[in-house]
Amino acid sequence: MSTINKIKKGVVVGIEYSLTIDGEVIDETQGEILEYLHGYANIISGLEKELQDLKVGDSKKVSIPPAEAYGEYDEEQLVEIPRSEFPEEVPFVPGLDIEMTSVEGEILIGTIQEVLKNTVLVNFNHPLAGETLNFDVTVVTIREATQEELKHGHVHQGQDHHH
Repeated sequence: MSTINKIKKGVVVGIEYSLTIDGEVIDETQGEILEYLHGYANIISGLEKELQDLKVGDSKKVSIPPAEAYGEYDEEQLVEIPRSEFPEEVPFVPGLDIEMTSVEGEILIGTIQEVLKNTVLVNFNHPLAGETLNFDVTVVTIREATQEELKHGHVHQGQDHHH
């Protein structure tokens, strides 16, 4: 096994990070390490691009614009859906995340925005759409990916992945 000393496509990278939006911490690893397979779109594209060629121990503060994160906020993703289209057991509570299937059979996650008389306003934007994401990230580990990880396009935690 050759030693890999910098981040490139096909290596498994372990990072620690904190994510802030407008100065507020939204997410952080808190002493855990997030491992991902570099170059396989396992993390947002803007962050992946910024990590390219870094080495273990490198830290970087980066701002990722919406276009390279979760996209711009799209008003057309606010959809009014008749109450009759929901299963009876769905509680109509603003802020509730619901899973729906599109006409094409694609699974969509939406958040109930507003409950109206006969319809429900559902927001299908990603909760972080339109936001600039500020990462403070440190590279903790870099290793070669296994053949199986490369084939599957993501990291396998532990050894007994398929049993």
